[in-house]
Amino acid sequence: MCNNTGMTTSLTHEEILRYSRHLLIPEVGLGGQEKLKDSSALVIGTGGLGSPVSLYLAAAGVGRIGLVDYDRVDPTNLQRQVIHGTSTVGVLKVESARARLLDLNPGIRVDIYNEPFTSENAMRIAEPYDIIIDGTDNFPTRYLSNDVAVFLGKPLVYGSIFRFDGQASVFDARHGPCYRCLFPEPPPPGMVPSCAEGGVLGVLPGTIGTIQATEALKLLLGLGASLAGKLLLYNALDLSFDYVNLQKNPNCRVCGPNADVKELIDYEEFCGVPGHDHEDSGSAGEGRDIEAPALAALLKNPARPFLLDVREPHELEISALPNAINIPLGTLAARLQELDSAHEMVVFCKAGTRSTRALELLASAGFRKVKNLKGGINAWAREVDNTLPQY
Repeated sequence: MCNNTGMTTSLTHEEILRYSRHLLIPEVGLGGQEKLKDSSALVIGTGGLGSPVSLYLAAAGVGRIGLVDYDRVDPTNLQRQVIHGTSTVGVLKVESARARLLDLNPGIRVDIYNEPFTSENAMRIAEPYDIIIDGTDNFPTRYLSNDVAVFLGKPLVYGSIFRFDGQASVFDARHGPCYRCLFPEPPPPGMVPSCAEGGVLGVLPGTIGTIQATEALKLLLGLGASLAGKLLLYNALDLSFDYVNLQKNPNCRVCGPNADVKELIDYEEFCGVPGHDHEDSGSAGEGRDIEAPALAALLKNPARPFLLDVREPHELEISALPNAINIPLGTLAARLQELDSAHEMVVFCKAGTRSTRALELLASAGFRKVKNLKGGINAWAREVDNTLPQY
């Protein structure tokens, strides 16, 4: 269309009105808004970080947004995942998110990928987009996203959250370090708890996700100085922002001059943990679990098993099992002498993840009569005692 100055623009009258506050910024203007309309971004994850990222990209007029997720909306999501609502509990997250984005801005295109982001599909999914935004909560997908960005020559906008702390950066191997330059190896399995295990202040992903959206828009517009080469550290308790300068690692296995990782690998094997950001089934594996109803039956016998609760002490205020002994997972190795390896034992936590790690620790210390309560105390609340809350 032509405006009344005779200049040609791809924006409609409705879009000029919608984005008028952008058009009034000299550094953006009509040209910048047209750039956004012609640009694209892939958001991996539609949870805590993906919610504010995708909402603000859609509101800003990024013309094509891809959403990758394979989970369904759960009530526990709603404390922080603001793109979803009570009305969409049980709905596929990508469907819920797409509906919200198109309601916010019907003039954009939203692609959805209801599938895990894996080595088999990542290159295909990411190739059409200008930038990749990591909104996940697990190490396999972080390393996978980084390597895809390096191989495709695209910037990766990174964010991470836990309790009151957040991190953000831009990794672009063409001009600086990649994620592997900073973290060549993943932490040992279980060393860093997930948000599902350790919690997160509901507003924190809003802060970090909005920073990620800001970085993405700057990159797409070619404005300002990005976080490339810097790691932003944010603490919500004292509202502090710190920065760590990052350098490209000449020995990086993916982006260094002598890189030996030339294709996508098995990232779950590399990290030793599952590649998803929601709780698993809470199973320790065949032969090592006990179901909640079976445990309830055993507890009626005189020779009842010993119950070991490896949750944090403050979780006992939410729910507890009678006569269970609480030894948090982080202190278990130092307190093994308090336990009798000759006694039948059932170890449990919230949902079975920490208790599985506790079972492995106990087994390595010679405990042979140990079972994991599959699904944790939440499974007990669902299947045995519905007077207990789930969390």
